[in-house]
Amino acid sequence: MQFSKRMDRFGDEIFGALNDKKLELEAEGRTLFNMSVGTPDFETPLHIREALAEAAMDPENWKYALRDLPELLDAVCAYYDRRFGVTITPDMVCSCYGTQEGMGHVGMALVDEGDTVLLPTPCYPVFIAGAKMAGAEPWYYPMTAETNFLPDVSTIPEDVAKRAKFMVVSLPANPMGSVGNDEVYKELIAFAKQYDILLLHDNAYSDIIFDGVKGGSFLQYDGAVDIGAEFFSLSKSFDVTGARMSFLIGRPDVVAAFRKMRSQIDFGVFLPIQKAAIAALTGPTDMVEQQCKDYQARRDALCAGLRSIGWNVPDSKGSMFVWAPVPPAYRDAYVTAHGSDAGLSMAFCLDLIERAGVITTPGGSFGPLGEGYTRFALVLPPEKIKEAVQSIANSGILG
Repeated sequence: MQFSKRMDRFGDEIFGALNDKKLELEAEGRTLFNMSVGTPDFETPLHIREALAEAAMDPENWKYALRDLPELLDAVCAYYDRRFGVTITPDMVCSCYGTQEGMGHVGMALVDEGDTVLLPTPCYPVFIAGAKMAGAEPWYYPMTAETNFLPDVSTIPEDVAKRAKFMVVSLPANPMGSVGNDEVYKELIAFAKQYDILLLHDNAYSDIIFDGVKGGSFLQYDGAVDIGAEFFSLSKSFDVTGARMSFLIGRPDVVAAFRKMRSQIDFGVFLPIQKAAIAALTGPTDMVEQQCKDYQARRDALCAGLRSIGWNVPDSKGSMFVWAPVPPAYRDAYVTAHGSDAGLSMAFCLDLIERAGVITTPGGSFGPLGEGYTRFALVLPPEKIKEAVQSIANSGILG
């Protein structure tokens, strides 16, 4: 049969190709260090698991939810006030099955076919997929080493800004690990107001920021709620990734449009998961703070370790990722052999798996300007990371 032309908008799913290689080497008995997919390896706190288990034993909780529980919305509002100093009301909150799903669908509520949306490059792939599913035309604004991998609205031409409907911002950034600051957010808000653009902020990593910097919310800045909304996820902060629990929070009319769109395709988040989310939002957060320190120890083991063997990888500022440029000697040899750097990051990742047993994600899968990099996920303890670094050193891949 002839499948939808819509599917032609998407490339192959990169993690599938990496997993095939992983399975092949595992069958050979190879030792592997999987640092590709950003799935936390920390244990989900007991009080969250107990809340889900208790709720699951109630037969009434196995029916359609149909809506977000009022106590869940209240918990989100109280958490934002306590954690970020931001006052929100229940009409400013709507749940979704993780930010991946939310960002993948929100464009359908916001834009029409052919509308322009502003996306960062590099960026998490679902930003691109969501825009394309909505039929929008992405315009990529660069986030490069020259700007410390932060947005620079001066790079966006005025004619593009005038026709843009919304702009995706993701800080701390996946994959680059860059962290926003007051100046950046104030500039973004002024830009959005000037051109009547909606800002969508992905705030998945607000609790994983290093070197003593405290994460916040985009909505804590003056004027933010007038022009924007953000996705807030429980996945990384509370280690509930498989439960898929996130919220769109912000301007009420934007949240209402998103809620209306989701009501056409879903009957609400499973009630035991809503109960678990309430437990996370209202319970202790000491483990969240400790986890940030643990991630920093992993970052230090990886980045300092790689630098010690001759691979100049800058420290990540936040998120659970490290953005590493392909080693210069490898890049030069590849470009000499192929005439360009097209496909460089994928070739390097496959070679890194084969020679060192270290699995990372090629930068080319993160959109334009991702080529020439690879992303490490900090999903192994420091001692294992040190073993991975030694394996890279022994492989000779650095030249």
